[in-house]
Amino acid sequence: MKLYGIIALCFLMAFWVLGNPKSNQQQLKYLGQTPPTSTPKIFAPGLISKADESEFGSVFNKDATELYYGVDIKGKAEIRYAKLVGENWTEPKVLLSHDKYNLNDPFLSPDENRLYFISNKALESDDVKEDYDIWYIQREGNKWNTKLINAGSNINTNKNEYYMSFAKNGSVYFSSNKDVEENKQHDFNIYSSVFKEGTFQKPKLLNDFINTNAYEADVFVSPDESYIIFCSIRKEGYGKGDLYISFKDETGNWSKATNMGAVINTEGHELCPFVTKDGKYFFYTSNQDIYWVDTSIITSYKK
Repeated sequence: MKLYGIIALCFLMAFWVLGNPKSNQQQLKYLGQTPPTSTPKIFAPGLISKADESEFGSVFNKDATELYYGVDIKGKAEIRYAKLVGENWTEPKVLLSHDKYNLNDPFLSPDENRLYFISNKALESDDVKEDYDIWYIQREGNKWNTKLINAGSNINTNKNEYYMSFAKNGSVYFSSNKDVEENKQHDFNIYSSVFKEGTFQKPKLLNDFINTNAYEADVFVSPDESYIIFCSIRKEGYGKGDLYISFKDETGNWSKATNMGAVINTEGHELCPFVTKDGKYFFYTSNQDIYWVDTSIITSYKK
C-alpha cells in the first residue's frame, strides 16, 4: 500500500508541474539555462554567446522573459532580442541595426516602457558623428516603436556618453568624457542624473572614491542605489579593463571602489555589468562573451 501511495503521489506531482504554467515559466526564465553557482560561466553558449561574434551589454526584463543585448560584428554593432512566448523562447532577432551607425549597450527604463542604448547616429540625419549619445525607443503595447529618440542635451554633449543604468526612482547613472582634455579621449568619468517631471536634470560627478584620473565607465547601479559596479582601467588591474564595486555607507556616500578580483577579472577586458531584477544573477561581458554568476559574490565584497 505504501508503494502504491508513493507512485500515486509522484503522478500527482508530475501532473501538477506539467499543468501549472507558473512552474514551467519559472524553469524557462533566462532562456531555460541551468543557473550558475559562485563560479562564473558563459551564458547560453552557441545561442547568445557565439565564438564568431562579440557580445556586449545585456539586460533582462523584471520577469526574465525578455533579453536584449548588443552584438559587434567586425566593428558594426547592433541590438538583438529574444523573448519567451508561451513555453518557447524565440530565436534571437535583430531589434535595432543600421548600415551606417552603431547601436549598443541596451538598458530598460524602470517601468520597462523605454529601451535605452548608445549610438553614434547624427541628431538630424542617419549620418554618423564622431561621438556617442544616449538614445531610446518606446514600447507601444506589445511592440517597440523603433523610432530613435535622443535622451536630450542635459545628458548628451559633443563628447561621448556611454552605457547607462537606472535606479528604481528613475535616476540614471552613465559615463562621459565631456570634462576631459582633448588629448585624453579615453578618460571617462561616471555621473548620475535625477529624472524629474519627465526630464533628466543636470548630471553630477560621482566622488573620487569612484572617479580617478583613469578610465571609469560601464556603470550598473542597484535599484536601491546601495551599490554600483563599473569598469575601470587602472595600473593595479588584472588586465585591459576590470570590474570594480562600491557600496554606499551609512551617510549616503560611496565607499572606495574595490577590484572584484580574479574570480571575475582576467587578463582580458571585463565590462557591461548587470544584475537581474530578482537579485539572483550578475551578468557581465568578459573577452567578448556574456557571463553570469550567482549574486552571492556581491555580498562577499561587502563583507
